Amino acid sequence: MPMTSITSGMGIEVVPDVFCLSVQIVNVVFIGDPKQSNEFVLVDAGMPESHELIISEAQKRFGDGCKPTSIVLTHGHFDHVGALKELLNKWDVPVYAHPLEAPYLSGRSDYPPPNPEAEGLVAKMSPMFPRHSIDVSSNLELLNEEGVIPSLADWRFIHTPGHTPGHISLFREYDRALIVGDAFTTVEQESLYDVMTQKQEMHGPPAYFTIDWKAAEESVKKLESLKPSIAVSGHGLPIADDELTTNLKKLVDTFAETEVPENKK
Repeated sequence: MPMTSITSGMGIEVVPDVFCLSVQIVNVVFIGDPKQSNEFVLVDAGMPESHELIISEAQKRFGDGCKPTSIVLTHGHFDHVGALKELLNKWDVPVYAHPLEAPYLSGRSDYPPPNPEAEGLVAKMSPMFPRHSIDVSSNLELLNEEGVIPSLADWRFIHTPGHTPGHISLFREYDRALIVGDAFTTVEQESLYDVMTQKQEMHGPPAYFTIDWKAAEESVKKLESLKPSIAVSGHGLPIADDELTTNLKKLVDTFAETEVPENKK
């Protein structure tokens, strides 16, 4: 990937047990309180060749010898599973994903071609991005439809398709914390300048890789109805409180007009 953001390598403690790490142009999330345990759950697996950064950050936060109890994938695009195989070589743990994402995580199917006609320079570059499947079937465990994540008792997953068929988001009821993957973003992911500077601005999922725009719109509505207090997206800085509420409501109201590429309307 011939670009990186100014926040790459920066970590943000969103709440005491949710830590967001920027890895080049994408975020991974550590769920776990380092004051209570050296175990954690990793959400998504970053860009290719980012395993050393992720492992190093885990050790800084949770101590030497730390290990995740599992890795949870919001979806299987290359920037969310790029370091997965190397991380599994280090940490042989279960990988949880939605059943509809399984073909892309077991070597059976590649993602559809991107949409380079979407607005923005990153969209024009998207035919160069990997879209092949990976095979982690020996570690893969498929989530059921009840919302339960075996390694995260306080969290539930929400099926938020559109960007990919098996895309999920994670929600915790008691503090209304939300991890959205690419269901929506807090940076205009199609703009190379905005990606590099991490200008905060709420948008729908990255347009060049989104498969089903009607489902994507319904997923954003579903997440808005949860009334989250804080959200961590796969791309962009975390967002909270009134800023989150206002911008997420605006995104719902204007989604069809502002987010769907012209050639997909």
